[in-house]
Amino acid sequence: MEDREEKERGVMAEQRGEEGESEATKENSTKGKEENGVDMKAEEEEEKQQKQQEEEDEEERGMSKQVEVTMEVSERVPGLTAGVIRGADLFGYVGIEAVLDQMRRKTMKAGFEFNIMVVGQSGLGKSTLVNTLFKSKVSRKSCTPNYEEKISKTVKLQSVSHVIEEKGVKMKLTVIDTPGFGDQINNENCWEPIVKYVNEQYEKYLKEELHVNRKRRIPDTRVHCCIYFLPATGHWLRPIDIEFMKRLGKIVSIVPVIAKADTLTIEERLEFKQRIRQDLAANGIRVYPQKEYDEDAEDRIVNDRIRESIPFAVVGTDKEHQVNGNKVLGRKTKWGIIEVENAAHCEFANLRDLLIRSHLQDLKDVTHNIHYETYRVRRLNESNMNFMSNGKAGCPNSV
Repeated sequence: MEDREEKERGVMAEQRGEEGESEATKENSTKGKEENGVDMKAEEEEEKQQKQQEEEDEEERGMSKQVEVTMEVSERVPGLTAGVIRGADLFGYVGIEAVLDQMRRKTMKAGFEFNIMVVGQSGLGKSTLVNTLFKSKVSRKSCTPNYEEKISKTVKLQSVSHVIEEKGVKMKLTVIDTPGFGDQINNENCWEPIVKYVNEQYEKYLKEELHVNRKRRIPDTRVHCCIYFLPATGHWLRPIDIEFMKRLGKIVSIVPVIAKADTLTIEERLEFKQRIRQDLAANGIRVYPQKEYDEDAEDRIVNDRIRESIPFAVVGTDKEHQVNGNKVLGRKTKWGIIEVENAAHCEFANLRDLLIRSHLQDLKDVTHNIHYETYRVRRLNESNMNFMSNGKAGCPNSV
């Protein structure tokens, strides 16, 4: 009996031990779960903090990229700092870009002026080329009723003005013709009337500028460009060509062209152009665009291509013909139609792009900032010298 009781007590103790162990394991598991939950929460909070920190860093980097402020010290005023803000975004939209729209509206309202001179002997197609350039009857010959071609005994300058409007943009075009140039047996000093005319326009503009109550907008009659027509001889520049361009190149922008270039073969044209460029360089003749006026590397690349094409071999006409179902400006011959605006036939398109589409404003800027400024400085220096000499002459104690 005693043995049975001891066995039963042992079994009961084992059961109680197992129950205690199970309870302990349960308590340990619950404790572990609680501890793991705390760890998970801590990890989640750390991840959130890291993400917030990364987002803040990215925002700071974005702001630093968007608004880059570089402080530059002004050399002219010591101690003065100037901020140059570079970046797509400021604190908000300012509206600086609207200045271009304002300038465009003002220009379209007021219009602008462009004065072009054509120089060359009779029969080279000056009037026809000008009409072709602006696709309208703008030359003196086209505007004069019952016009008769007469060789003038002296060089006379005649101008005709038109207002051309295209897509709301108005341009007052003045074409100055020089009948009689190079048509005489003795062409000595035949360029003097042209030089005189160019300087007279500078003088007229200068007087308007010096008025005490001057006009808000001074009429601009200065010659912005001179197209000089070379006959397609296929040889070298003539003495009259060299002398004219030498003198006029100092006071006006000259663009030389080979007139009626369809009379030359392609090989003859290339050889003639090369000879002309050699003559220009050998005689120190400055034609537009000059290298010293290139503002940056981009301008230099564009202008180098133009300088390689000078003089432009051009053909002019105001008649249209059907080519492959399309109307084109051209000259009809027995061998076919010479298309004026086809770069494979002549270089008229290059000349038009230079004068109108790409360099028109630059021609005006060079006239105002270079040629006119040179004339203005010279005239003011002359007037100062005259004033000083007259003052000394009128002074009784002058030596």
